[in-house]
Formats: sequence, structure tokens, C-alpha cells
Amino acid sequence: MRIVDHIVSKRDGLEMSAEEIRELIQAFTAGTIPDYQMSAWLMAVYFRGMTDRETAALTMAMAQSGETVDLGSIPGIKVDKHSTGGVADTTTLVLAPLVAAAGVPVAKMSGRGLGFTGGTIDKLESIPGFRATLSREEFLRNLRRLRLAITGQTADIAPADGKMYALRDVTGTIESIPLIASSIMSKKIAAGADKIVLDVKVGSGAFMKKQEDAVKLAETMVRIGELVGRETMAVITSMSQPLGWAVGNSLEVEEALDILEGKAGSPELKEVCLVLGAHMLVLAGKAPDTKAARRLLVDALESKRALAKFAEMIAAQGGNPEVIANRALFPRAAFQQPVYLEQEGTIQAIDTARIGYSAMLLGAGREYKGQDIDLGAGLDIRCRVGDRVGPGTPVAVLSANDAAKLEPAAAQIKQAIGLGDRIAAKPPLVLGTVSKNGIEMYI
Repeated sequence: MRIVDHIVSKRDGLEMSAEEIRELIQAFTAGTIPDYQMSAWLMAVYFRGMTDRETAALTMAMAQSGETVDLGSIPGIKVDKHSTGGVADTTTLVLAPLVAAAGVPVAKMSGRGLGFTGGTIDKLESIPGFRATLSREEFLRNLRRLRLAITGQTADIAPADGKMYALRDVTGTIESIPLIASSIMSKKIAAGADKIVLDVKVGSGAFMKKQEDAVKLAETMVRIGELVGRETMAVITSMSQPLGWAVGNSLEVEEALDILEGKAGSPELKEVCLVLGAHMLVLAGKAPDTKAARRLLVDALESKRALAKFAEMIAAQGGNPEVIANRALFPRAAFQQPVYLEQEGTIQAIDTARIGYSAMLLGAGREYKGQDIDLGAGLDIRCRVGDRVGPGTPVAVLSANDAAKLEPAAAQIKQAIGLGDRIAAKPPLVLGTVSKNGIEMYI
């Protein structure tokens, strides 16, 4: 069948077969379909949607468009976690060593930051000497020995997704749930995990702004997992304010270490890690329910086994584990500046994406792929919704190596914080779950 026939078929709302979708993705990956025709097909999907069978077929075709990782030689049930992205979303740095310390192998392929969302690989590369790009053999060896390995995702994993995303980014077809779901799940499936836990964010600092859209995306991905034989569940969490206190690469690693050491750190960040980790342990058969799983995780935290696991991973990937005891080894910005508001009031809301963009202005994030970033730049947010603040209370502290970047970033922070006179309740953190057993919303 000609590509134009696929375009017309989808334009008219007809269901494509798995074989037709596979042929389409193979031809596009090979370069035999021009971008303009693939863009037309993506726009047809945007308007017409896809059935569950089509979305599952698209996911598998994208997953199989390049190399896949076979984790069959690693003992135990391997569970992966994916977040749909947010601000100060430092969960992987706490969660991966925590779950591994509780006895469940965590094989994680992570990406770099873009826009207001941070990237796990960038954060880890702020550790002196840390090597985030591992060969397949190194990845499997570390996973077998430590039950933990984190590596950057290579262009050989689901290459069709990279090509399709580049087109979606410039053709107005990003906001399509079947395309978002297949993009995420194709990479998770290609990475080889047996079970998948998804952290689907919703709020001002998330891709999904409305709860119903977040639930719909979670449902779609859970159904994809079931259709392709990878049990998947999702937790819906709030991104109506930054999850952690730190926004920026080395700053976020330090906050993760604070939590693993049992010191300070955002209680919201710690709680989301415990919730996600509990579901990971249950899926892996390590605990009968989330309450029992949570006890295992708390023990791994309080005994410092999770911290020791993180140190082992740092050393195994060429990094200097001395950063745990000596934080001065992390990249440091030359200039710091507190941010004060002109008025007094109670914080009613925080535009979380704007907080993320302020960190990007400081040099901590990218406006485009491949842009260099400053690993020491970023900010510490010092307030939450419901807090009473005034001109004498710093709401954030900025860090940059270019003093000229401080004022524009400070302006973003001031615009991001909405003040009022009424009492404002702190927003709920965990909104519900979606699994093969259905939807359970707490809010």
C-alpha cells in the first residue's frame, strides 16, 4: 500500500492493521517516506486518534525500529519507572538506589533535560567523573552485580520515536495521547524491563494540565502494557508546585543525597519516591501490598543501605563517591542571589513551569537539543502553596555563573508566585492510580 493510502485511511478514521503500521514505521525509519507525508499522517492521527490495538501496534513497531535490550540473564523481575516530566522532579536519583537496596533490580535508561523539565543524565553528570553512557556489556554487568544501572538512552533505542518526535515538535502534533503514549512506552519496552511503573504528572509544571487528561494518558499507557505483555501501572501525581526544593543539576543531586542520608530535602519528593517505590516492589513480587513494601523502603532508607547503593553505582560508573561526604566537589556557581517579593500575602498558586524556565535562564536547562548547560546553575525554591511570605522572606535563592542572568530569572520567579489574602490549602500530592484493575482516584 502506498503511504498516501495510509494517510487517507487514517484521515477517514479507519483502523489500520498492525502489519500496515509496522510497514509504515519501518519505511519511515529507513528514510523511504518523506517528512511531509509522515507529517500528514501524524496530523491525521492527531485529529482522528487511534484505537488501543493501533496504539499498541505503533508502540511495538517503534520499539522494534532499533536495538532492544534483553535483561533475561539478570535474576529477578526487573521494574522500570518513567516520569512524564516536571520541575525539581528528582525521583530517579532517590528511587532507583532505594528500590535496588530493597532487592529489586532497576535498569534505567534516562534522557537529558529540555525546556523546563530536567534530565536525569545531566544531573548525574554533575558528579565528578560519572560516566552516564555505558556499553551494553557494562550496563548488564553493573545491573547483575549491583541490581542498579542508569545509562543514557542511545540513538539505537527506538530510533523511529526520535524521528517522529522531531516532526511532531514542528508540526503542532505533540498533544496527541496515542502519540505521547506510544513514544513513552516504546522506549520502556525496548529497554527490556519486565514491569513498568509510570509517574504521570498533572498541573502547571506538567505536560498534562488537567487531571482528566492525565488519567486518559495513564489509561492508554497501561492498556498498551497489557496488550504487549508488560504489566504496567500508573500513579497520578501533582506538579502544581515544584516537587523538590532544588531546581538544577548538581543542586538536585545534593537534595537527593540529603534524602538518602536522612537529612533535609523536600518531604513531598520523599513521599512520591516511597509511593512509586512501593508499587515497584509489589509489581516485582517483593511485597504483598504497598504497606509492606513501604516498610521495606523505609528500612532501606533508615539503615542507609539506599545511600550505600547510590555510592556503589557512582563508583561503578567512574564517579567520585567522595561527593557524598564532601559536597564542595560538586560544580558550584559563582553568584547567588535571594529573591524577595514586594508585597506580603499567602501563596495561592505557583506557576511551576515558570519556575523551571527561570532555572533554564540561569543556565541549568536547554532551549534546544544539544545546547550546553551549566551543571552548577539553578535555584532553591524556599516556599510552598499556603505559605505566608513578605518582603523580608526570600522565596528562592538563585545560583549562576553569569551575574547578568540573575535579574531576568528573578523576574520569572516573582511572576510565578501568586499571592492573596485568603488561606490556601496545600495541594494534594498523590491523586490516584491507574492499573489493570481500573482507576482509583483519591481526589
